[in-house]
Amino acid sequence: MKLRTAVIHDWLVTYAGSERLLEQVLKLYPDADLFSLVDFLPEEDRVFLSGKKAQTSFIQHLPMAKNKYRNYLPLMPCAIERFDLSEYELILSSSHAVAKGVRKKPNQLHICYCHTPMRYAWDLQEQYLKESKLDKGIKGALVKKILKRIREWDYATAKNVDHFIANSHYIKDRIKRNYGRDADVIYPPVDVDAFHVGYEREGFYLTASRMVPYKKMDLIVEAFSEMGKELVVIGDGPDFEKVRLKAKGNVKLLGYQRSDILNEYMRKAKAFVFAAEEDFGIVPVEAQACGTPVIAYGKGGAVETVSPLTDKGVHPTGIFFHEQTPEALIDAVKMFEANEKIFDPDEIRKNSERFSVERFLNEYREFVESKAREFFKH
Repeated sequence: MKLRTAVIHDWLVTYAGSERLLEQVLKLYPDADLFSLVDFLPEEDRVFLSGKKAQTSFIQHLPMAKNKYRNYLPLMPCAIERFDLSEYELILSSSHAVAKGVRKKPNQLHICYCHTPMRYAWDLQEQYLKESKLDKGIKGALVKKILKRIREWDYATAKNVDHFIANSHYIKDRIKRNYGRDADVIYPPVDVDAFHVGYEREGFYLTASRMVPYKKMDLIVEAFSEMGKELVVIGDGPDFEKVRLKAKGNVKLLGYQRSDILNEYMRKAKAFVFAAEEDFGIVPVEAQACGTPVIAYGKGGAVETVSPLTDKGVHPTGIFFHEQTPEALIDAVKMFEANEKIFDPDEIRKNSERFSVERFLNEYREFVESKAREFFKH
């Protein structure tokens, strides 16, 4: 079924997890028109758009929008609603903020791939306010009022989505809790074919992430500094100095590294350590694609991508710890080392293949086509 299609993405400023999914959606629908609040992608990062240039909102032209676009959050609902999509039959949104809020008519089908309901308006509002030092005072009260209005708008616009797709069961539950809507789960695409199993392991552990508070990189470094075990840390970000101050001589901070360097470390590490409560979490899947066991916080998307040692009848791919504390992580590392020989690199790799790009393309295409056949059957 050939339909005039619009693809909506929140913003285009980097090539990260949600953009990897957008890349695959555009491969499935190469004739679709692309819309985004802003598009500040540098030329070298535009390859994944297959030559497309997004139609942007008025926020694109506001002062300092290139680096401070998030500061225009109060204007984003208005900006997304001003897109005129009346000529399209099919609307596909990729949303972790406001993209799902586009206006539609009754004769248009809107399918939203929801990476997460807007974190700072719902479950994680207090955490974000505290980390931004906006949890107190007049400024904090104003921000809370703005977020309350955005939350009300976010809830109201959820009814304009015909079908939600969640990137994990964890997010499916949040969609139900926040919007009162059901969702189907289609895991995001992970390019597992770009990774290869490593069979020659060295004596270090690895963690890699952007250094922002919820990633808990400081927790990992603190735990390994206390244990004295070798840890390699890849990534940078606002918390880099905070993390560096907790690192002892056994912890090697490499900062940002190219993907090929990261992949090489993944193939050689004893285990990959992950302490964030993520919506899905691509990097632990990439580590498993290298045959590397994962020591992860047992909440969020990791519960769906890592098979723990405690599950009977499955080949284990990792260990969970259940509190975001150095002590809990230290106990998990001890458990891993006591059972290290149980982990089979080839079985770990096999688990990662459940999240391949090919699997995503097939599941997403079939979902959209089946809903379109049902919607336009008249």
